[in-house]
Amino acid sequence: MEKFPLWTAMVTPMNEDTSIDYDSFEVVLRKQEEAGNGVLVLGSTGEGLNLTDDEKKEVVKFAKSLDLKVPLMAGLGGLHHQAQIEFIHYCDEVGVDAFLMVNPIYAKPGKEGQLAWFSTLMKETKTPCMIYNVPSRTGIHMHPEVPAYLSSTFPNYMGLKEASGSIEKLREFMKAAPKAKIYCGDDNLIKEFVEEGAVGLVSVASNAWPKKAHKYLTLHLEGNADKAFGEWVKSADLFFNAPSPTPVKALLQHKGWIANDKVRLPLSNDDLKPETEEALLEADKKIAEWFEGL
Repeated sequence: MEKFPLWTAMVTPMNEDTSIDYDSFEVVLRKQEEAGNGVLVLGSTGEGLNLTDDEKKEVVKFAKSLDLKVPLMAGLGGLHHQAQIEFIHYCDEVGVDAFLMVNPIYAKPGKEGQLAWFSTLMKETKTPCMIYNVPSRTGIHMHPEVPAYLSSTFPNYMGLKEASGSIEKLREFMKAAPKAKIYCGDDNLIKEFVEEGAVGLVSVASNAWPKKAHKYLTLHLEGNADKAFGEWVKSADLFFNAPSPTPVKALLQHKGWIANDKVRLPLSNDDLKPETEEALLEADKKIAEWFEGL
């Protein structure tokens, strides 16, 4: 897994009726394969909680059937403990390469609840597991002792995706477990995270810019930040000017990589303003010029 510092939190392309568009799904997955990025399906960018259990199984099975030359990670999410266990077993039967495990939504568990949640899930599999701190979606910060305990207890612990948007929180995690791996979960904080010791990135922007995001991250990891795209932060922020993945799906449709930019309720395409869409198209041109000039 160390050969894949960048993981793309994949969109789930949909048809006009919001059924899953598997033809477009293969296109975007192949783009990531070509760039050498690991692929994460059924994360929040993939609208994982907006899909039925059967659809989630179909997504994992389809992605695995493509025999991609990059690893496949499946996102877990929700609140029902037994359902997470059953999905872990299904994914292991299919043969996923990793899991992304997030704090349960809505319940806002404390430290002991978080420890029990992740520990019991990780005991169900030998597959590498990345845990995920995203308080904007779960309603609570992960306690720093959670990754510290998991990293020292479970051989299949892969690392922490930290997406709180806080460098101070990142430092708390690193202080609690100095040797545990951390992946940046915010596209606009790559520079700062790498400077603090992060080993990789789980990205939304790389859906639209698979090779460019890969290069941007690599330049920072190799200590060549002076060559990085100067407007990266401003450009990456555009993907969150409306509820994700609405903006990135719009750009992917413009690029012709997916047939439709439809999102499923409770998301709405109407939340994306025309000026954001125009700014994304301009950013797409600028980053292409940067990449071609390297």
